[in-house]
Amino acid sequence: MQLPATFDDLIATAEQYDLYNKLINQLNKDLLLANVDLQFEPDVLPTSLKYLLHEAIFNLIQDKFGDYLNLLYIIDISESKIKQLDGSDVVKLSEQVTFLVLQREWQKVWFRWKHK
Repeated sequence: MQLPATFDDLIATAEQYDLYNKLINQLNKDLLLANVDLQFEPDVLPTSLKYLLHEAIFNLIQDKFGDYLNLLYIIDISESKIKQLDGSDVVKLSEQVTFLVLQREWQKVWFRWKHK
């Protein structure tokens, strides 16, 4: 499986396989496990999903760094991928982490769907 390279590719692929709702459900499950106060409706627009998740991750980095690290652990984002990001600009960093989160959640959903 080749992971989508952009947010638009990720959403298009999820919708192509009719897995967008499963992606939202997986994200909601992991946010709840990480004790992040954010849940998405199943019919959330992709642009709203990206914006709200980005905002939440930005706030976690700024105000609750321990919770941010816990979220990365729960979602299972590789430490090496995080270390490759440029942390000098928190807005850009949080945008990149948002994509990594969605990419990893997509990977979980796709594997579950593919191997059911």
